[in-house]
Amino acid sequence: MDYSREDIKKRISPNSRVLIVTHKNPDGDAMGASLGMYNFLKNMGCTVNVVTPNEYPRFLKWLPGNAQVTVFNSEKTKAKNLISKADTVFCLDFNSPGRAGEVNFSLTASKAFKILIDHHPDPEPFVDYTLSDVTVSSTAELVFRFIEWLDCRELIDHAVAESLFTGIMTDTGCFSYNSSQPETYRVLSELMKMGVDKDKVYDRVYDNFSEERMRLLGYCLDKKMVVLPRYSTAYISLTKKEKEKYNFAIGDSEGFVNYPLSIKDISFAALFMENDNGVKLSFRSKGDFSVNDFSRRHFDGGGHKNAAGGESELSMEDTVKKFCSLLPKYFGEDD
Repeated sequence: MDYSREDIKKRISPNSRVLIVTHKNPDGDAMGASLGMYNFLKNMGCTVNVVTPNEYPRFLKWLPGNAQVTVFNSEKTKAKNLISKADTVFCLDFNSPGRAGEVNFSLTASKAFKILIDHHPDPEPFVDYTLSDVTVSSTAELVFRFIEWLDCRELIDHAVAESLFTGIMTDTGCFSYNSSQPETYRVLSELMKMGVDKDKVYDRVYDNFSEERMRLLGYCLDKKMVVLPRYSTAYISLTKKEKEKYNFAIGDSEGFVNYPLSIKDISFAALFMENDNGVKLSFRSKGDFSVNDFSRRHFDGGGHKNAAGGESELSMEDTVKKFCSLLPKYFGEDD
């Protein structure tokens, strides 16, 4: 069924109970989009709540509205209650209910009207209304466009603008990728007109790490980075024990996977992070090599053409072996 602008507006009219949900392991775009939407809906007069499946990086805790976020895996009863009472649910920055972790079960059981806003490919049909565009820099940019489509630009205040700007900045690596469309810079310009201080946002996100995180990065580049020139590939692996040594906190590995791509002639980079349930993988690439396809086929993951993630239930050693065994096929040496 097609829904008009007025149909959607009725779903977020004053006093509506609205819930915002994002994906597991929320990043800057997930939180920027969610809290941008949160502050916008507050300005609409809605009763709004945000639920994340699990904890998110501390360098995002300054975002306006952060104090109102409910973390599902530490406040399950409260989170489930919020989901069950919602009239409308926004699903932001994920294309499948499975990406929402444990929230998935409560989300799919909810009778609320569901709206998906996302920029990942191939969204699953689990919602009532979908706004999806893979050519857009970030979900935060799509949220801005959604607000414009509703003719509600006047409700974008500094809190909305700062959150959305943060989402776009982080999902483009400070505008170094996924940011070649002129429309992205029009949106950024409009957000800055709301008083966003670009340098202040950058400082809070990128100059706000712990000493342990910086030492961990040095250790990764010096001791853990493996370069495979034959396959234009480099990877970094971190075990649980190594993470513990550096007092690893959620978000400390942010950006690590991008560093190997700075090496001449390296076009494919991977990061392997051991956790209690297996190994979490992050992939980045340059050019035409699709890490989205690679991750989907081999590591139960997905994402974008040049940025994706996946998971492995194998040991770290076996996961790395599997990864390396696949490289000849993708770089023209498959017998």
